[in-house]
Amino acid sequence: MQADRPAGLDLSNWDRAPFNRWSYQHLAEIVPVAPIACAATPLPLPEAPAQAALDQVNLPLPGNSTAARLLAGSWTDGLIALHRGQVVCSHYENGLRPDTPHLTQSVSKSVVGAVAGVLHGAGDLDLNRSVAAYVPDFAGSAYAAVTIRQLLDMTSGVDFPEDAPDPASGIGLMDIAVGWKPAPPGTSAPRSLRTLIRSLRHQTRPHGAEFEYRSMETEVLGFCLEAAASAPLPQLVSDLIWQPMGAAHPASFGLDPEGATIADGALSATLPDLARFGLIFAQEGAANGRQIVPADWVAQTRQGDASRFPARYRADRPNGAYRNQFWIEDTARPVTLALGVYGQMIFIDPARDFVGVKLSTWPMALNPALRLQTQCLMHSLARACGPQAN
Repeated sequence: MQADRPAGLDLSNWDRAPFNRWSYQHLAEIVPVAPIACAATPLPLPEAPAQAALDQVNLPLPGNSTAARLLAGSWTDGLIALHRGQVVCSHYENGLRPDTPHLTQSVSKSVVGAVAGVLHGAGDLDLNRSVAAYVPDFAGSAYAAVTIRQLLDMTSGVDFPEDAPDPASGIGLMDIAVGWKPAPPGTSAPRSLRTLIRSLRHQTRPHGAEFEYRSMETEVLGFCLEAAASAPLPQLVSDLIWQPMGAAHPASFGLDPEGATIADGALSATLPDLARFGLIFAQEGAANGRQIVPADWVAQTRQGDASRFPARYRADRPNGAYRNQFWIEDTARPVTLALGVYGQMIFIDPARDFVGVKLSTWPMALNPALRLQTQCLMHSLARACGPQAN
């Protein structure tokens, strides 16, 4: 890992290869961030008596692949795997250390979903209440009548394409609004999240009809959670998740030009603390000797509706689903995933009490084949730890 900021890195390219190899470990040096406090007494993550040898974990992939070979060929920054709360393997590359925060991209969404679960369990968040009821400022937006449940499952009918590279629409507008990309000369793109949300007017289908992955759903959810709890999102994550689970290191959330939290993809956290977060969902919402997320919320998170997936999502997830800001690998099994572009993953298999986390800096935002290979790696590590519980 380079100690100094690479020459040529600027706001237009910081999150793209090759600059992401440096920038994902240095977000606070590029954009404004708000801190997330850690626990005074961290949850220990002891090493398991038997460690997994990555060069001996075979993967059912072409070419006699092993875990070590896959890591070497997938722009890995770090890997950690826990079985029954013990570290069965850890691996660091590209200068990453156990105390180095790393940008998680859309893994952030799952952390936000966990906050929603805690607030709902406390009676502070009504899943059937509308966005406008929580944030009157959005009453004129296409999101006004969308419910919290629809935001959590990304089933609103709001027109906001995630896969459009055009800076004048969809995710391109969001990059400008959060301050992660410069606006093209002569454009009048919104310069903050609130302004962007207020500007959205179009709806393509009835709310709740089907799943469509859009980061804007999480941004709107973040504003609603802050309104419901009367606290900023970084404080909620610290008070409700990070400190109770025994996080060993501070984390942070990126902020937009107005100081609003970028809920959908701006969490930076350390590899061990992301594993601690995964433990919450592997162990029925309990970790560090306490119930953190309600057990019924965790159970619901594993029970998505595959029929809500349009055909374009079923190509590599034939029986997948999305629930409470988590991906469900296959609705027939309880494996859930928190995923972020450029190779971020938390893999949670509660039947085996297994959590795997991989942080990466792929040169491409999306690579379905490599994501599936990484899931194969996690399954192989989980199987190497022993049979699943009855």
